[in-house]
Amino acid sequence: MTNASNEPSFRESVDLMVDRAMAAMELDEGTAKAIKTCNAVLQVQFPVKIRGKIEVFTGWRATHSTHRLPSKGGIRYAPYADQDEVEALAALMTYKCAIVDVPFGGSKGALLIDPNQYDRDELELITRRFALELIRKGFLSPSTNVPAPDIGTGQREMAWIADTYKHLNPDDINYVACVTGKPVHHGGIQGRIEATGRGVQYAIREFFRHPEDVTKAKMTGSLDGKTCIIQGLGNVGYHAAKFLSEEDGVKIIAIIERDGALINDEGINIEDVFQHIQNHRTIKNFPGASFEENGMTLLEKECDILIPAALESQITLENADRINARLIVEAANGPITYGADEVLNKKGIIIIPDAYANAGGVTVSYFEWIRNISHIRFGRMQKRHDELRGHQMTAMLEEVTGSKVSENLRNNVTRGADELDLVRSGLDDTMRSAYQQIRSTLEDEATIHDLRTASYVTSIRKIARSYLDVGIY
Repeated sequence: MTNASNEPSFRESVDLMVDRAMAAMELDEGTAKAIKTCNAVLQVQFPVKIRGKIEVFTGWRATHSTHRLPSKGGIRYAPYADQDEVEALAALMTYKCAIVDVPFGGSKGALLIDPNQYDRDELELITRRFALELIRKGFLSPSTNVPAPDIGTGQREMAWIADTYKHLNPDDINYVACVTGKPVHHGGIQGRIEATGRGVQYAIREFFRHPEDVTKAKMTGSLDGKTCIIQGLGNVGYHAAKFLSEEDGVKIIAIIERDGALINDEGINIEDVFQHIQNHRTIKNFPGASFEENGMTLLEKECDILIPAALESQITLENADRINARLIVEAANGPITYGADEVLNKKGIIIIPDAYANAGGVTVSYFEWIRNISHIRFGRMQKRHDELRGHQMTAMLEEVTGSKVSENLRNNVTRGADELDLVRSGLDDTMRSAYQQIRSTLEDEATIHDLRTASYVTSIRKIARSYLDVGIY
């Protein structure tokens, strides 16, 4: 990660951005302190025998808020993880859930480990032991604290955690809801892998539905033909870039990765790059673009849309003044430091903040948790009914008009929505509604001038209201 020494830490940056929002809404000091305080942080250290030697691993789970239960947030495996980062991410989850009206508190976890240094069986041993520590200490259950994948983890790790919980709690009928982001055949939900990237796409689409917002960003027209730079082609960056380029006509002109960057002003085929990375473990020697070894400099390349989808603190006071994007969409958590955020705002660059832009993951995690608690897949009860109604509608049209409905139209009308259709529909509606709430806050409050502050104000109002409703103060 990159962070200038004269800037606040990630956790401090989050708190400063929240403070700015609280000052704009004139929230009283006591309420502000109650909302900002991290409720509990667990640090565990546990031994695992690896290759004949005992290794001791350190992990954390932070619960920022329990104003709604369960608390929700991913678990990341990273060699740079620390408690400060975990607490910052847990706080972001609290605000993020409130922004998109997901009834969860905020939580986050991490294990200090480089997963690339261990094979599958070793990672399973480590993951199951970490899960055991969290479960025993009350930081993992379907009703109180529900992890999900993050950097360095995925469906596989979530399946191991769920199985560990099941064996420790054989009488819990809702055991499968103890984590989200599981494989579909182990209680997961269609569309979860793509969810965060898809949510980024929906957020950008909604932004472009408001011409006055597009004008503020010094752009005109639709998404079609807009130039875009992606930093990080992991799960989030890959899906966001793929959907934007294939479905919305966005031109990806640069991709920044840890080993350099690819550049092609005519556009880069995302799927081709992804397959190249799968085959070669690097973006080097990709035939469809030129290679730049110092990839970070590409953050400063002129473009319409810049999507940081990698790590925290990538745009800092050191490079903020050289950023030439018209719109920045934070697909990663905390890619812009507090100081850089102020510089970019003064430059007139519009920022769609992380607490909203990357909320697609927790939104679909909510759908998965609901699916697990209800013990029924979405669409099971109404799909065939919808198909029947569609057939009846087409038959009625043919009878009234005396004309035959085309086969293509018939198939579209009579097709019942499956689980993936419903998940995407629910995510699209969530991202649209949340942006409209944020935009309304921005328009109604004279002291608020940017989307990030408007997002936090929107979130904090909901959290404060929930505290008041249950009589916490």
